[in-house]
Amino acid sequence: MRAVVQRTSRASVTVEGNRIASIGKGFLVLLGVETGDTEQDARYLADKIAGLRVFEDEQDKMNLALAEAGGEVLVVSQFTLLGDCRHGRRPSFTASAPPETADALYEKVVFLLREKGLHTETGQFRAHMEVELVNDGPVTILLDSRKLF
Repeated sequence: MRAVVQRTSRASVTVEGNRIASIGKGFLVLLGVETGDTEQDARYLADKIAGLRVFEDEQDKMNLALAEAGGEVLVVSQFTLLGDCRHGRRPSFTASAPPETADALYEKVVFLLREKGLHTETGQFRAHMEVELVNDGPVTILLDSRKLF
């Protein structure tokens, strides 16, 4: 499972002209589910996302986690994170999990973040979305549950 975590001042998702989700300060998480991912991968990523200490403390050092900074989360499904561009010019998405599996694990990550007490909004799975954000910093972190070592 892969995630691109961007620290935001604000972020939102629009589908068919309707804003369906928005957050202020926090994280926009673009989440891709790979074939073979399990609930263990979802738990790993949710724990990492919730625990990332990338918000400034009183000394302007990145030392606070999301909850300590009063941040929110917007999670957007993004199967294209699994695109393989090693051969040719057109990415292959064969590593992406089937939609039913991907949706279930995407929802599991969202559930786990909410269970940690984080205000969590979502995009719309399998929809064409317009995602807007103001990347604060900019701070962007890449997470991959398969690259644990």
